[in-house]
Amino acid sequence: MNRRVFASTGIGAALTAVLPRAADSQAKGAPSPVDLDRNLPSSRPSPTACSTMPEIPDLPSDVLSQKLLPGFRRQRIHTSGAEINVLTRGTGQPLLLIHGHPETHLTWRKIAPALAEEYTVVLPDLRGYGDSSKPGYSPNHSDYSFRAMALDQVEVMKQLGHERFMVAGHDRGGRVAHRLCLDHPEVVEKVALLDIAPTLTMYEHTNKEFATKYVWWFLQIQPSPMPEHLIGLDSAFYLRDHLAVQGKTPGCISPEVMAEYIRCYCCLGTIRAVCEDYRAAAGIDLGSLCAGGRFDDVGV
Repeated sequence: MNRRVFASTGIGAALTAVLPRAADSQAKGAPSPVDLDRNLPSSRPSPTACSTMPEIPDLPSDVLSQKLLPGFRRQRIHTSGAEINVLTRGTGQPLLLIHGHPETHLTWRKIAPALAEEYTVVLPDLRGYGDSSKPGYSPNHSDYSFRAMALDQVEVMKQLGHERFMVAGHDRGGRVAHRLCLDHPEVVEKVALLDIAPTLTMYEHTNKEFATKYVWWFLQIQPSPMPEHLIGLDSAFYLRDHLAVQGKTPGCISPEVMAEYIRCYCCLGTIRAVCEDYRAAAGIDLGSLCAGGRFDDVGV
């Protein structure tokens, strides 16, 4: 599919399908930050100064991890640019599952145990997210480019003994998987990209409705430290509001999982990382796509 056909049909269909449903869901009582505050209380319910936040999350609970992902083994793997928190289980064909923003590997919790009965399931936290390391600022935000994140995943899989594997990515993870296919096609057996449209196309066809509903696409690309400071003033509220907008199934996030998301998100390192991730996507990543390697160029 060429870019003109995709732009005229694909993005129009995507926006037509997604945005009205989002409005309908909110009208029908989809979760709101108020609902989340009542049903999923935050451990940090009041806004605080950013300077009081920790740099990295508190240590994870192995007991809770086993409850949410029974039988999975946690380890940390050093790549050439980060230290990746990863959980694994299974003995079959390797399957890499890459989460999106603003979540962690727990986004796969409801399907990963079943998949592990047939596959070797690998659940990483992207660099900057979850319990993975959180590189600082870099020129052109390159340490949070999809190319850097994709290389992490290839190196993780290689250290786990998987030279070739299947991969599925959701949201930001889909963009990482796309970059992985472009840069390292020899390692990919099969790929699935879930719940995304091409970044470049989305920016090229931005309208008021998209900018209103997906405000983080435009807030988090602003120069540092403005978005970091604003998010950091009440990061738990920002996180829960984002999840309420994106998730339209009441009750899909349990209190335990929300607490884990808050633990990992509400720290200076993660807030810096998510902003750098979006800055890279709107900058260095777009440049690489403009030079070649759009979704429609590779038939993804």
